[in-house]
Amino acid sequence: MGIGTTEFVMMGLLPDIAKDFQIDIPAAGHLISAYAAGVVIGAPLLVAISGSFGPKKILLALMAIFTLFNGLSAIAPGNSTLLIMRFLAGLPHGAFFGVGSVVASRLSDKGKEARAISMMFAGLTLANLLIVPLGTYVGHHYSWRYTFGIVTGIGVITIIFLQLWMPVLPIARSGNFKSELRVFQRWEPWLIILTTSIGTGGLFAWISYIAPLMTNVSHFSANTVSYIMILAGFGMVVGNIAGGKLADKMEPAKACMILLVSMTTVLLLIFFFSAHQALSLFLTFMAAALSIALATPIQLLMIRTAAEGELIGAAATQAAFNIGNALGAFFGGLPITAGFGYNSPSLVGAGMALVGIAFAWILRKMQQQTTLTFSRKAVA
Repeated sequence: MGIGTTEFVMMGLLPDIAKDFQIDIPAAGHLISAYAAGVVIGAPLLVAISGSFGPKKILLALMAIFTLFNGLSAIAPGNSTLLIMRFLAGLPHGAFFGVGSVVASRLSDKGKEARAISMMFAGLTLANLLIVPLGTYVGHHYSWRYTFGIVTGIGVITIIFLQLWMPVLPIARSGNFKSELRVFQRWEPWLIILTTSIGTGGLFAWISYIAPLMTNVSHFSANTVSYIMILAGFGMVVGNIAGGKLADKMEPAKACMILLVSMTTVLLLIFFFSAHQALSLFLTFMAAALSIALATPIQLLMIRTAAEGELIGAAATQAAFNIGNALGAFFGGLPITAGFGYNSPSLVGAGMALVGIAFAWILRKMQQQTTLTFSRKAVA
């Protein structure tokens, strides 16, 4: 819940931080990109450093790093310092979810791996339902610094719970870090990374600027943004459950294509109909649901594709999600800076999701060809 809160609460806090540091909203959006950059760098780096440590020790260490730098974010004296703290707080994110998803898939019953992974992501969705709206409310009515204090408190509680209740489990790594990197000598893992980083970037182009979108285009009052974030959080809870079930019922690559097509459609509708409050709320729910529904099938797809290096593969997927976070926040901010409306990032997002569909289609065709080749060899 702590990771989900610190990643997504920033979207609702942008106006407050921008006002406090006397910068514009696109400049404040760089704080989102800084966290994402930390995830991208930290995922492979910390997986490499973790070596042969068991998951309990790895997760405890990662959560300690997360807690420390979120605590320092709360007392950052200026925008530059906060930018650095956001980067450092993002370092453990990808490795944490990477280790967690691999463990969840191994502990699950056969055929229910996706649902097990979706249960791990449930903390992220609950954060968006409960803690992100609370943090947005606290940040708007009191101070955004208190919100980071809440995140720090969650980090401390998580460390205690991990220490007390997580069993000691070994990670059966197939080789050393260098040998595991060989999975990236094939095209399939790179296509998954491209699908994730560009396709899901479409979502982040929209959600990074959801606060000004709702206040300036949909004409909701600033006081209602926290309640709108609750709606988005509920959408993520529903989407997480749906994504897990969908990925267990069909090929993960096919599930990704269906969800990306749906995301493209919803983002286009946001661009055209955000001025209508009722439609805007419905589309917020749908976009949030689709955003998290993608997480499980993409993660499962990478674990299966990079079986000989599943830990680095799973961490790379989390890094790719946050490349999408950074790209979406950056490209989504460009039309705003150019003078277009706050609904324009969703149009950029639809274009990015469309590119993600193309990569997912290529990946699926490659996998189908590989399956056909193996079938022919088996018959021969």
